[in-house]
Amino acid sequence: MSKLHLTFTDRIGIVADISSRLAGQGCNIVAMEVVQKDGCAHIFMEIDPGRPVCPREEILAMLAAFSDLLEIRFIEALPHEKQANLLRIVLDNIDESILAVDAEGRVTLMNSVAKANFRCDAADVVGRDVRDLPLPDYAILDCLRGSRYNNVKKNVVQKRKRLRYFATGRPILDASGAVLGAVEIARDAQDIQDLARTMTEPGEVSFNDIVGASPSLREALAMAEKIAPSDAIVTIRGESGTGKELFAQAIHAASGREGTFVAVNCAAVPESLLESELFGYVGGAFSGARREGRPGLFELAGEGTVFLDEIGEMPLGAQAKILRVIQSRRVRRLGDGRESPVAARIVTATNRNLEELVEKRLFREDLYYRINVLPLTIPPLRERVDDILPLAEHFLFLLTSRLGTSPRAFGEGARRKLLRHPWPGNVRELKNVVERSAILSDENPIDADAILLFQERVRDAVPPAAPDPVRPRPLREALGQYERGLLEEALAGRKSLRRIAREIGISHTALRNKLRKHQLET
Repeated sequence: MSKLHLTFTDRIGIVADISSRLAGQGCNIVAMEVVQKDGCAHIFMEIDPGRPVCPREEILAMLAAFSDLLEIRFIEALPHEKQANLLRIVLDNIDESILAVDAEGRVTLMNSVAKANFRCDAADVVGRDVRDLPLPDYAILDCLRGSRYNNVKKNVVQKRKRLRYFATGRPILDASGAVLGAVEIARDAQDIQDLARTMTEPGEVSFNDIVGASPSLREALAMAEKIAPSDAIVTIRGESGTGKELFAQAIHAASGREGTFVAVNCAAVPESLLESELFGYVGGAFSGARREGRPGLFELAGEGTVFLDEIGEMPLGAQAKILRVIQSRRVRRLGDGRESPVAARIVTATNRNLEELVEKRLFREDLYYRINVLPLTIPPLRERVDDILPLAEHFLFLLTSRLGTSPRAFGEGARRKLLRHPWPGNVRELKNVVERSAILSDENPIDADAILLFQERVRDAVPPAAPDPVRPRPLREALGQYERGLLEEALAGRKSLRRIAREIGISHTALRNKLRKHQLET
């Protein structure tokens, strides 16, 4: 067999002229493809040179006699053969099992995964009746009558090993709707479980894991991706619950740094422990210290990233020490006279107005200018209305995957209710509302009544009984109730405990004792 590519000046009758000339010399055209492009006719042919065999030189001479022939050359494969080979390579290198049959139930395609799964890898199955193959069932034949099936769970046993998979079958239709054949695509159940585990279990966060397509979020993501490879300090600003730590983790992942990501909430760690948490200590540095000492977060991060969350709540004394680390790129453990070099990058975050804190002398001005090199602002959820439903559906998917339950959705009423809420707690509040609705509601789709918002819980709460106006309460009881009311009001503002203590004029330790007394600890 000989395969050729001929290029002619396009005209009517070229194919007929070529066929006539080859037939006159006893050559048969096995296959022919014609492509018209840029005023030329590209003709691809496979020729049977006949008996006796017509030499290649004579075939070339015979076809070269056409006056409008521009080019002629032998080729290895026709265009449709190249496409078929490419398709075969693609199908053999995907994870799914693929089986296709024609309208008579004869196999037209079976990729390598399907051959291995069904023990057909040593046989030439194309052209055979599918019922001759050792399949667990022949549901694909039902598709020839127009039936369909989705993710049907099946099993096949091979050499004491059971393969569990999910199969989906579809008829193959022509333009008029007539059935030309059928195809079944199957996915290993273990692969699906592994994929679900990857989606739901915590791991390294990337920018692709941040859900949302609103313009303000896209702008923040573009900025974050641009600054991620640099070594400069980043300060992430945004309201509580907007996902500042998520952005910090994504920046670390995109930076390519080899160290780890370590985080500390500067508002949650008592001032007396913050320095040892950040810089570590040597054995015997203070009462209760480990005998072997302990490395701080800067040492643990190595060449990675140290994330200082809520840096606006950091005490002034600790601020001075962080400033020195930034300037000298060295740290000293508590109780140690030696310094160690620091290679970690610093990323900070705050929901406070740092400029206002600087004016009130609650935040060092020199530290402010050091950390405000690359400011990044994350918009609140009320400014990202387009992201509310995608985020809600994302959280619902994660929960159902983690619990192993069937996929669920939100009804139209629930969707409208989610869109109307201002979300003062931002993404964190949305996540909590979605998870609560999915756990408490048995409906699918989830209806509006299952969307319990904070305002509704306050409105529906039973009001406390009014005090007896006749009998006066003891002073201690009245003061205690008044104190509890003040604390509840302060906690409702979603501020840090250290900030609350400063505003009501008591120490951080005293505040924690009062919260414990009134059972208001969070």
